[in-house]
Amino acid sequence: MDPIVGRMASSLLAFLLLLDGDMFSPSSPPTGLLEKVFQYIDLHQDEFVQTLKEWVAVESDSVQPVLRLRRELLRMMGLAADRLRNLGARVDLVDAGFQQLPDGQSLPIPPIILAELGNDPKKPTVCFYGHLDVQPARQEDGWVTDPHTLTEVDGKLYGRGTTDNKGPVLAWINAVSTFRALDEDLPVNVKFVIEGMEEAGSLALEELVQKEKAGFFSSVDYIVISDNLWISRRTPALTCGTRGNSYFMVEVKCRDQDFHSGTFGGILNEPMADLVALLGSLVDSSGRILIPGIYDHVAPVTEEEKRTYEAIDLDLEEYRNSSQVKKFLFDTKEELLMHLWRYPSLSIHGIEGAFHEPGAKTVIPGRVIGKFSIRLVPHMNISVVEKQVKQHLDYIFSKRNSSNQMTVSMTLGLHPWVANIRDNQYLAAKRAIKTVFGTEPDMIRDGSTIPIAKIFQGTIRKSVMMLPLGAVDDGEHSQKEKINRWNYIEGSKLFAAFFLEMAKLH
Repeated sequence: MDPIVGRMASSLLAFLLLLDGDMFSPSSPPTGLLEKVFQYIDLHQDEFVQTLKEWVAVESDSVQPVLRLRRELLRMMGLAADRLRNLGARVDLVDAGFQQLPDGQSLPIPPIILAELGNDPKKPTVCFYGHLDVQPARQEDGWVTDPHTLTEVDGKLYGRGTTDNKGPVLAWINAVSTFRALDEDLPVNVKFVIEGMEEAGSLALEELVQKEKAGFFSSVDYIVISDNLWISRRTPALTCGTRGNSYFMVEVKCRDQDFHSGTFGGILNEPMADLVALLGSLVDSSGRILIPGIYDHVAPVTEEEKRTYEAIDLDLEEYRNSSQVKKFLFDTKEELLMHLWRYPSLSIHGIEGAFHEPGAKTVIPGRVIGKFSIRLVPHMNISVVEKQVKQHLDYIFSKRNSSNQMTVSMTLGLHPWVANIRDNQYLAAKRAIKTVFGTEPDMIRDGSTIPIAKIFQGTIRKSVMMLPLGAVDDGEHSQKEKINRWNYIEGSKLFAAFFLEMAKLH
């Protein structure tokens, strides 16, 4: 068989297997330049997958503060910079300094890539943000295959970083490289901001955005982020909002050393009992937060917003089964989505200082720290939430008449983000999705927090859009992380079509 025909047949088979026969077809066949672009991407998809394989092989873990992994991160940023330079981009590797560790050591922060192709004042300038660092992954953690060896099974490309976020970053680069390979002028000016510390809190990124506000970012018209997922396995999505996050620590202390329960049990207020009572007072069995006033500033639901939830493609039973959850707290699609995206939630994450190893140890912890967070939504105020939490826990603790000391601190406060879906780039993205996938996108929010969106919006004051590529079952951060070949290749087409649509609208 001719190798080109073989690649196309392989792609079609993977596509059919992935969608179980539920195929989208473009609203009308692409013509002219777009047709040439799509054909090129189809014929070179194995090369694009091979590059993703090379990138996945780099263990660019930013979470574990180990010199070996930090060197891998530096290598990863170098590979990306070289690839952009080969496309003709002007690339700056911005020194981000050092990360100071609690033990006094320091590690280099990988440089942040600022790259640009084109500076035609008649064209819009689209800036893409992505990251190349990943969460830790070892095969013994439960991976069926080596997490740093890209493995294709039934059209699914398994490996750490495939969907979060190396695949989407490469899809953007694939779109640019296709225009270059066809010797066609890029329809838009393109800029890239690519970092290597997103999974560890995006160290040094906000400072760089502030510093370059009047420099690198001064000519940017639109910012696109592709670092989240669809709500469906089949229907593309545009993300128009994310929740914020406030993270709390509540410490209860009697003394620094633990106690023997046979010697001290029954004669003192045990810190763990106090802490369990405090944590248990935060949320009820229906998921409702019990902190007085917490819902006072939540934005009311509009009729227009309600209609968007009704239109979203979500099979509740499939979603429950894929999540491996016996029962959700809500029985309808609309209720579930609203409580996931547009209402606050409170999650209890863990207890530090408690005995947690296997076996039986008759210990009374002398000092324990409970950890919980509240996902914030418009129009909640971070400082108001902090005050409400502290007042509530103070009240609950006072009712216990405990002799222990209690301290509450908020260690993280991140604002929610909401986009203007009437901006040109949302319209261009909708048109591109219709062209590539033959369907209207789900307009979704994301229940998690992506701080860079709010940072860009607040600092540069330009339109920010989230244009995800991954399917809902991609399993980012899990032992089964993957991106479907179909999502990766069609996503490369999507970004190319988006460039052309932006050029028409500008």
